[in-house]
Amino acid sequence: MTHRTGSAHLFQCALSLFEAGHPFASAVVLEAMESSPVKAGARALIQRDGTIHGTVGGGAVEAEVQRQARTVIDSGNPALLDFDLHGPGVHEGSPICGGRMRLLVTPVAPANKADYRQAVEALARRESGVWVTTLRKRRKLQVLSDYVAGQEIASNTRSHLQTMLRSCLAQRQPQLHLLRQSTPGGKEELFVEPVTPAPMLVIVGGGHIGQAVAAQASHLDFDIVVIEDRPEFVKAALFPPGTRTLCGAVPDQLATIPFDHQTFIVLVTRGHQQDSLALRACIRQPVAYIGMIGSRRKVPLIRRQFLRAGWASASEFGRVYAPIGLDIGAVTPAEIATSILAQIIAVRRLGSAPGITHK
Repeated sequence: MTHRTGSAHLFQCALSLFEAGHPFASAVVLEAMESSPVKAGARALIQRDGTIHGTVGGGAVEAEVQRQARTVIDSGNPALLDFDLHGPGVHEGSPICGGRMRLLVTPVAPANKADYRQAVEALARRESGVWVTTLRKRRKLQVLSDYVAGQEIASNTRSHLQTMLRSCLAQRQPQLHLLRQSTPGGKEELFVEPVTPAPMLVIVGGGHIGQAVAAQASHLDFDIVVIEDRPEFVKAALFPPGTRTLCGAVPDQLATIPFDHQTFIVLVTRGHQQDSLALRACIRQPVAYIGMIGSRRKVPLIRRQFLRAGWASASEFGRVYAPIGLDIGAVTPAEIATSILAQIIAVRRLGSAPGITHK
């Protein structure tokens, strides 16, 4: 069982299940209202024996989805499940968090393998797309799933469908659309989900703190890149599987990174000179976060250096979280890594985080 939920992980997991010949179902939350444990778009893949990859909320809801998945796989028929989470009390054994959820559980046929592969390959190139699920409910429920590449969505076609896909990708939020209501019991719905690359975490410095940050970040659905100029600190054994390591002059290696608004940069090199070189190489890039390790004395000195040399304006330096991380009294590399990633999560989810920035 794994609860990693990133698009790349789940689509790659689907390909692995196809290759291994294991039948499985896909479960996705179509609607989540009030105090539901997850949001619309939460996904999981479920094997016939109940093994689950990803999550659709845990607890009683997920247990029922796992049970239904076996029936769906055996029958080949998708199922729509509605859950009311307003249980009567803590001793009744039913969900009490409040809210309502609507889920779709679908058997995944080998014919879908090409779409999953296309999505995996696009994500590896850090390209975006949309996963489109069509639900047709007449005498029986029919479900069709397709991956649509971002290049197709960006075409000049002005159809209603293209408009919905572009809206989904622009907002980076799943959307449920009612296409038509033919009869009281029959309707057609479209559920569109953005399939976007995982945020990229660039760790400059492969020492103890860099290693600890990479280890913890591997559980948070980041694409991790570690940059070092010392070969002994980019050995694969030091980092989680899937970590990309770059060895060489730090500014040169940073120049190869495709920076965007989903890039988070952690500067934890072996000294202030290396930190300064790294910061100079990325401070004007359009990234979501830059954090730099250092003492309360060191950071103002670097700031003055940058302003006097014209390497950054006051507002540009003001974007830098330095000293890096939340002030939680962290001492060990693992504790410091926790403080850094907590700050990054706050920036990713809330847009900003507590910490010292220098205006």
